[in-house]
Amino acid sequence: MAFLDISAVSKSFGSVSILRDVDLSIEQGEFVVFVGPSGCGKSTLLRMISGLEEISAGTISIEGEVMNEVEPADRGAAMVFQSYALYPHMTTFQNVSFGLRMAHKARDFIAARVNEAATILQLEKLLERRPGQLSGGQKQRVAIGRAIVREPRVFLFDEPLSNLDAELRVQMRAELTELHKRLGTTMIYVTHDQVEAMTLADKMVVMAGGLIQQAGPPLTLYDDPDNQFVAGFVGSPKMNFLPAQLASADAGSVRLTSLGQSAEISLPIGGVGGGARAVTLGVRPEHLTIGADGELDGRVTLVEELGAESFVHLTVSDGTAVIVRARRDAARTGSIVRLRIDASRALLFERDGLRIRGSAGRQ
Repeated sequence: MAFLDISAVSKSFGSVSILRDVDLSIEQGEFVVFVGPSGCGKSTLLRMISGLEEISAGTISIEGEVMNEVEPADRGAAMVFQSYALYPHMTTFQNVSFGLRMAHKARDFIAARVNEAATILQLEKLLERRPGQLSGGQKQRVAIGRAIVREPRVFLFDEPLSNLDAELRVQMRAELTELHKRLGTTMIYVTHDQVEAMTLADKMVVMAGGLIQQAGPPLTLYDDPDNQFVAGFVGSPKMNFLPAQLASADAGSVRLTSLGQSAEISLPIGGVGGGARAVTLGVRPEHLTIGADGELDGRVTLVEELGAESFVHLTVSDGTAVIVRARRDAARTGSIVRLRIDASRALLFERDGLRIRGSAGRQ
């Protein structure tokens, strides 16, 4: 039995469906990240786990106990919000200890628990400061400390870093990863930032339209997406998608035509049925190479020089926009270049977005 089980969970507000038949198992000690575009239901699912939102259908269980009717305070979950929600007139010590003081815990117990959390979060020198005297990152650590002192069974984070600047977000991601290693507690984290999800998660749950599109280790979702949405959402820059025609297939490969209007390519995907039809070729920017022996011609519209590498933006002959991850100075704006596709790493999708895996050869 998993530590936390979400079984056939749905959520509706009147006639508006937010989540539909969500199934997910989370193991003890996992760092799980819910990621997806705004409105996909990820924060709603988190709030349902915490008890702040009622469940319309299905069950949520923690360590085998159904939580549907259990009060939020009794679930053993501690939530950290996007807003720090600190009391401005209280010191760091008072903010961190607030829940324990409301529970009428002994002073020595409170002091020991707060000092332990302060050591973990490097807040020892800030315990007498008020929120107005703290930076954004320090305020977020105070909010996390308030959750740590409760010793919850599961931490729930709802976009806790979205109010921080880019540099501080990177720093806080590293601190959260270290915190998870030290505590070993199950953590569930919501974000719309797929880079944040990739760097934090043991298990990444990609959501869209109230459904889980795919769940698994971040690199599995990057290398082996189930559908075009996941393929396009995971990765920065995102995967390139090129319309094509599946012209023929045999036991070990498929042949695509009309790629960029007239190009052809064979992919090592065997056992593909269904006959000739329109499909979509997916290829990541690092699996395209600028060179003389390629399959596609493209006009360079923009070159983003990032130092060690460049992102080269092109338009191929059918008007499709493509991005190539290349070495620096690989191309100039306005030039015509030829692109070679790494067929061994390219993916194939039906026009409805489902992945074409085949039954033999490379899947």
